[in-house]
Amino acid sequence: MENKVGRALRRGVALGLALTAVWGVSLTADLKGVKEDLTALGEEPALAVSLMKSRLGELPGETRGLTGWGRLLLKGSPLLAAGEEAVLERRGGQEAPKGSGEPDLGDGEEDTDLPDLQPSDSGEGIVEMTGRGKEGSLYLREGEIYVYNRTGQELDTSLLGEGTADVSLGKGPQILILHTHGSEAYSMTDGDTYEESDPYRTTDCTHNVVRVGEEMATVFRAYGFQVIHDTTLCDYPAYNGSYDRSKAVAEQWLEQYPSIKVVFDVHRDALVGSEGEVYKLVSEEAGQKVAQVMMVLGTDAGGADHPRWKDNLAFALKLQRNLVKGYSSLARPTVLRKGRYNQQLSPGSILVEVGGHGNTLSEAIAGGRLWADNVARTLLEMKQ
Repeated sequence: MENKVGRALRRGVALGLALTAVWGVSLTADLKGVKEDLTALGEEPALAVSLMKSRLGELPGETRGLTGWGRLLLKGSPLLAAGEEAVLERRGGQEAPKGSGEPDLGDGEEDTDLPDLQPSDSGEGIVEMTGRGKEGSLYLREGEIYVYNRTGQELDTSLLGEGTADVSLGKGPQILILHTHGSEAYSMTDGDTYEESDPYRTTDCTHNVVRVGEEMATVFRAYGFQVIHDTTLCDYPAYNGSYDRSKAVAEQWLEQYPSIKVVFDVHRDALVGSEGEVYKLVSEEAGQKVAQVMMVLGTDAGGADHPRWKDNLAFALKLQRNLVKGYSSLARPTVLRKGRYNQQLSPGSILVEVGGHGNTLSEAIAGGRLWADNVARTLLEMKQ
């Protein structure tokens, strides 16, 4: 009940803000002749540029993309939305990007921006795909290992041989699993139902990524590792500040048990195509469809202090090399990002994305267990 009230309150506030915005536009915009202008827009979407400038003046916001009143009007009118690319081209001084229908396989969620996912449905619009690396573009390649460079910096393949996998496993707890965005959940198309706190999110830890983390912990324990699985929902009730809260969680455990050398922050991805289609990331292993798994590594490209990020990358690449040997396509390309994701706390820290919101929980559990099994065997090799 509390979750439903919270969602209703948030939606009520959003509706109130939207109505206030529309009222404000109506006070400042001369609506005379709008019908004729909109009719013309239906034949020539590029005229949205002149219409918006004549009615609202110069558009506010960033260099690329619309914000404020412009974004509100575009979302509210199909005709105005049809001219969005022309508006972007006019404002950016370059050709607007065209949607290809292919998702950006390198982008995970950002802590400061809760993904605007639509409510779950019966599975209509969910598209299966297998994320793979490719030649050129932003990918660095070493044999079958692909690293997707999302740092904004020029990097070359020599990076893949730098750093040291400094993970010495001794006595005491060795692995910490936690969840910065623990309420992230999956599609309910396999009959696994849960009460949503937001679309594709739930505080029920038997149905979100916390469940996946526990399944992974079970695999590690079966190999003899001592694992601490912290089930704190660091993204609830507030999404912003999740990484600050998970940082406090990690610091507490690292201080209590200095023997912890490996930290896995387990998430699930969210991929939506240009037409609103939801992507599920699958790999077929031994005749079974399972969710693909992706490792995300932070850097110092964003300006924050992270002196050992290459050691974190070296550790992830050691795991990835065995993953691509053991499975056909279980592992998506490793991704390098600008942020640190709290990985500055330990050179054995990795953010792990198990599937996406289009996958089912059963697919995520299966993929997570296979990934953990391969990683556990790699860790045993490193321990010897």
